[in-house]
Amino acid sequence: MKMSRLDYLYRRLLLTKFFVKGWGKPENLKRLFEFRKIISDREKCQHLVPADYPVHIDKVTVQNECKVLEGHFKSPFVDHLPGIMPKDVETAYFQMILPKKWNTKLKPVCVHLAGTGDHNFWRRRIFSARPLLKSGIASIILENPYYGMRKPKQQLRSSLHNVSDLFVMGGALVLESLALFHWCEREGYGPLGITGISMGGFMASLAATNWHKPLALIPCLSWSTASSVFTRGVMSGAIPWKLLQDQYKSDHQYQDEVTKLIVSPEDHYPESLDAMKNLQNQFCNEVGSNSHNGSVCSNMSNNDTNQHKDTSESVKKSAMFYSLNFHDLTTSVTISNLTDALKLPRVSSLFPTRPRATQNKNMQQEALAFMRGVMDECTHLGNFSCPVDPTLIIIIAARNDAYVPRDSVLSLEEIWPGAEVRYIDSGHIVSFLLKQDVFR
Repeated sequence: MKMSRLDYLYRRLLLTKFFVKGWGKPENLKRLFEFRKIISDREKCQHLVPADYPVHIDKVTVQNECKVLEGHFKSPFVDHLPGIMPKDVETAYFQMILPKKWNTKLKPVCVHLAGTGDHNFWRRRIFSARPLLKSGIASIILENPYYGMRKPKQQLRSSLHNVSDLFVMGGALVLESLALFHWCEREGYGPLGITGISMGGFMASLAATNWHKPLALIPCLSWSTASSVFTRGVMSGAIPWKLLQDQYKSDHQYQDEVTKLIVSPEDHYPESLDAMKNLQNQFCNEVGSNSHNGSVCSNMSNNDTNQHKDTSESVKKSAMFYSLNFHDLTTSVTISNLTDALKLPRVSSLFPTRPRATQNKNMQQEALAFMRGVMDECTHLGNFSCPVDPTLIIIIAARNDAYVPRDSVLSLEEIWPGAEVRYIDSGHIVSFLLKQDVFR
């Protein structure tokens, strides 16, 4: 799989880090893993959110072309796993964009889940909901846990403090989506669908597996598991591996107790860590740099070089228009520091190869294997029920996506036979900024 040079450059220039406080408490991970076994089974999960689950409408605004409803409800996640979700996160907020007058008896509604960094409602309202409105489709825009009005006060931007926070977010969005589906049915809306871009696509896929009726699903720029995103994609460069390694080494609950709960549909975990022996070379091939000339790794697409030249200015303009965290970019990019930016972080800092560091190297590989295992446990769609009607699923993927590597993991076609995959000939960033019309 060839990778986009622009994806690497964009991630290199961003300042946001993830999991800055580590894995999360071992007891929380164990509770989350046990709960995953429930919400991954549709027959069990559908009973966690009753059909009459209370949803409150706080405000109705009539605009020229639509009505905007604003509402809230308590996240059902709070009742099933009390004490894990921060108080600031417990209340779910949403906006609904719908036509002032329906032109048909059907009242189709699509739920939109947020991608990484997509705080509040306005981006999805402008770029997704309003265009769909022209086709007679209403939208519900749900605020992600840990984002916008639900962001803990001590959290900086989109930087989730713990690995476990991502699993709380996913579990909460599954149950919150079910609450909104039930509310839509009570209000006479339908047919129903759900979508999201990047992380939002992952979350939408998880939610769709648990609805007990046919549901349209359009996950964009996501795939079957988040494990490859955080261990082999460019996002791995935004993770404090030294901190995670130290926590994994110092607290044996991670090794002795949490590991035993991991279930992965892939064959690399948890039977043994033998498959991780070659991960260093694999990681270097996909993310590493040449120490002599600083050029990016050879498996990046040569075609993307020309694409980068042709689209860099339009990407910058689009990114500023989308406000996609370009305030996090370095203040100036000269020819010199742009060259430096293209020199990806040396993986040797994560995987020392000197003989005197053999023990540390083994621990680093085990910590990386643990990350892959916990991500597969909680996000791998092979661990979840298959949606009721996979033929209603259209998956949009970028061929050169360096954020979401698709090789070496089960494909969505294998997990969901009957689903359709459509490819965009670009990387993650170009697809996100310039291919919104394809997603719709």
